[in-house]
Amino acid sequence: MKLQFDAHQDYQLEAIRAVVALFEGQPDASQTFVARDDTLSSLALTETGIANRRVIDDAQWLANLHAVQKTHCIEPSDALATMALDDGTPMGGFPNFTVEMETGTGKTYVYLRTIHELSKAYGFKKFVIVVPSVAIREGVLSSLKITHEHFQTLYDYEPVKFMAYSSGNVNELRNFALSDAIQILVINIDAFAKDSTEASDDAAGGKAKKKAKGNVINQVRETGVKPIEFIQAAYPVVILDEPQNLETDIRKQAIARLNPLCTLRYSATHRNAYNLIYSLDPVRAYELGLVKQIGVDSVIELKDANQAFIEVEGFKTGKRSVSAKLSIWVNQTQGPAKKSVTVKNGDDLYVLSNQREIYRNGFIVNEIDAGEGFVTFANDVRVALGRPHGALTDTILRLQIEATVRRHFEKAKKLHPMGIKVLSVFFIDRVANYRVYAEEGTTAKGKFAEWFEEIYMQYQGKEEFADLLTADATAVHDGYFSQDKRAVSPFETLTGKTNADAEASAFELIMRDKERLLGLDEPLAFIFSHSALREGWDNPNVFQICTLAESSSEIKKRQEIGRGLRLAVNQDGERVRDPAINRLTVIANESYEDFANQLQTEMVEAGVRFKREMVQNERDKVTVRLRKGFETDPQFLALWERIRARTRYSVAYKTGELITKAAGRIKAKMPAIERPKVALTRAEIAIGTDGVVGKQIGYRTQTVEAKYVMPNFVGQVQTKTGLSKSTVARILLDSGRLNDAVNNPQAFIDHASELINAVKREFLVYGDGSDGSGVKYVKLDDAAYEMRRFERDDLMEVFASNVQAVEKQEKTLFSHIVIDSNSGPERAFAQACEDNADVLFYIKLPRWFQIETPVGPYNPDWAVAYRNDTTLYFVAETKKTGSGDHVQLDLLRPIEDLRIECGKRHFKNFEQVQFRVVSTLEELVN
Repeated sequence: MKLQFDAHQDYQLEAIRAVVALFEGQPDASQTFVARDDTLSSLALTETGIANRRVIDDAQWLANLHAVQKTHCIEPSDALATMALDDGTPMGGFPNFTVEMETGTGKTYVYLRTIHELSKAYGFKKFVIVVPSVAIREGVLSSLKITHEHFQTLYDYEPVKFMAYSSGNVNELRNFALSDAIQILVINIDAFAKDSTEASDDAAGGKAKKKAKGNVINQVRETGVKPIEFIQAAYPVVILDEPQNLETDIRKQAIARLNPLCTLRYSATHRNAYNLIYSLDPVRAYELGLVKQIGVDSVIELKDANQAFIEVEGFKTGKRSVSAKLSIWVNQTQGPAKKSVTVKNGDDLYVLSNQREIYRNGFIVNEIDAGEGFVTFANDVRVALGRPHGALTDTILRLQIEATVRRHFEKAKKLHPMGIKVLSVFFIDRVANYRVYAEEGTTAKGKFAEWFEEIYMQYQGKEEFADLLTADATAVHDGYFSQDKRAVSPFETLTGKTNADAEASAFELIMRDKERLLGLDEPLAFIFSHSALREGWDNPNVFQICTLAESSSEIKKRQEIGRGLRLAVNQDGERVRDPAINRLTVIANESYEDFANQLQTEMVEAGVRFKREMVQNERDKVTVRLRKGFETDPQFLALWERIRARTRYSVAYKTGELITKAAGRIKAKMPAIERPKVALTRAEIAIGTDGVVGKQIGYRTQTVEAKYVMPNFVGQVQTKTGLSKSTVARILLDSGRLNDAVNNPQAFIDHASELINAVKREFLVYGDGSDGSGVKYVKLDDAAYEMRRFERDDLMEVFASNVQAVEKQEKTLFSHIVIDSNSGPERAFAQACEDNADVLFYIKLPRWFQIETPVGPYNPDWAVAYRNDTTLYFVAETKKTGSGDHVQLDLLRPIEDLRIECGKRHFKNFEQVQFRVVSTLEELVN
């Protein structure tokens, strides 16, 4: 196949015209010829060859910049911005111009065509493209090759020469300087970032000599010239591809040494947007349909705390000792939770986990090796950095591969008959998980490769996919890893081919021969990479991206999805624009909500503005002020005196009744305890002006088979409930549900404890039904809430949406009433108190006004003094209720209902105060 290019994409032409317009006032190409310094021309003759020449002055350049920025509704620059070192020192006398284009929208095509337009308009000939990595360099070279004929047709076959710099072809830089054709030099930043030579003294003879310390391009040759001087003399227009990776001081200085006429900076994720002239952000790209839509297939672990989970988070080395930071399950009041603990030799995880049973047998630290990155325990379990022990990790990783393969087959069934080849890319966190290198150049398959082939063959054998992907499993996947000295394919090596053959197969096909890779007759369709392809490389027909990480992936979401955003092409090389086809699926080991939120966070950090973010930023705070002299107000003092006393409570119930009721509750209400499960979710991700939003479109679960060490059920339930062991044992036995515990021990413990605690709370408050049982309160004569504590709430800052302004401050204490919600009973109640002339005084009781209860502290809502025939004093709880003080229990949480009942019993000790649960002021006073 041969890729076709559309020369009439408006958004691309806008970006090209923005750069060309910067040079308005330069001699046009018809006037350009190789000239001496006293002649107006965009080319000059130098001692080393032909160079670009700038004729317009800085004032004209700045005026052009402002005109371009006005055209694209961009805030004008104050000056022609230049790069600066980290300390703020300006770099060089050349300006930098920034073009922002979302990944997948043709950034490389745009700057390559811009080269031709600058030559056509003004006659500039010398261009250098600086890249930060091998992958990006190979991508640029591939684009130069496949667009060559297209650009030749567009620009009347103007002579163009392009080359990739390497230290082995340094002499070709002379041709770059001498030629009058368009010259395009592609160079990796690391090839010239180090300076050339430095003087040093010969310790033996004291003679000064030159010691090479940098790149070949910066070193003086036998001709007496540094190769870089040929570039410098050409005064090139320097194009920076992904400049956010070129922002160190050393790299900035290296770019300045190229002596640029200017730099043109192209990326989707700029760190510094010097002189921004064009912006195509992700929101606009998605809305215009210029990139694929995104879906997320999530493979996440449903709660499973049964395993002896251990993850090494890091090491700390001291003068005499070394310690490790581990993440483990730790018993907490509300159930086990993953916590970080620091360990040294001899530490016992059973103790550090608050006696969690799964760590009882031998999880005592025996060795910590910070150099090799592992911790060994007395039971011979070794846990390496980045490889958690005891998690469902392998299950999740294999399910991710399965989800990717399944999606691949589904899409191939639909798209292959349409002439659209489907590609899938896996990013892995350890090369050894895919490919294991042995001695003498031999290789073996890692677990990812083995799993992939097993799963691929399963789907290949399904009737619904018959005759779809017929190639052998070993032929359809391969990998490229930048840290390898040689890109070796273990599968070709094992079949007798040489490493050179393997390198050509993997590196050449993935990195250089995009058109062959897109052909339906090429079997390679699944590509594995560690880091080399995460930036700068993409392929239009990548439809699935799967990140296989044994711990949480730290890859940027925009970086991750960028490899597959480009619109697909068919076998004729034509771009396919059907939205139903252009859908990229990301197979992630996190929820789609987390994925969407992280993607939006990255976009906001990169300067993308969403309406949702702007609304949140506009939430002004107000200061809540305490009224001066409140402590002498007679209405307040009369109300406060009647409610200020504290109480203490006591509880009575019969244990036998508790056992009976708790056992019955477990038997009837505890759900079926199933084996641990993994959830597989499908979702669509929408990107628009309101933000990044995920919408679930599919959900299923898969049971995970696992073997468990049976914990001490009675002991763990006792810890969670506070009951005696004998009481807990009787409840569990009488429930008849112990057989369920085998399926998922921790789930059984959690559910049983939750139900027992619910019954226990009811008994503590209401009792067992016998006379005198339940909670009782007694007023204390020597303990009261302190009035001066109101002063601590003075000058409190609160979001405006969470307060109700006070008009008649003489009726309350503060300038604003702090409420729990933007609307509803509290706001209406506060306004009614303001408006009702018979309300003498009212207080929104502060959070520190808490009544102790057996089920946690209770903070009533309001205290009100109301004028009737006599003054009435109320404490009110505002909830959505029925008539009177009848609480609709379905609208309250069970614990909240129990606390309100405790409030009622507390205030029965206050003869002049009525406690009511209401929804309006009218209900309170009737």
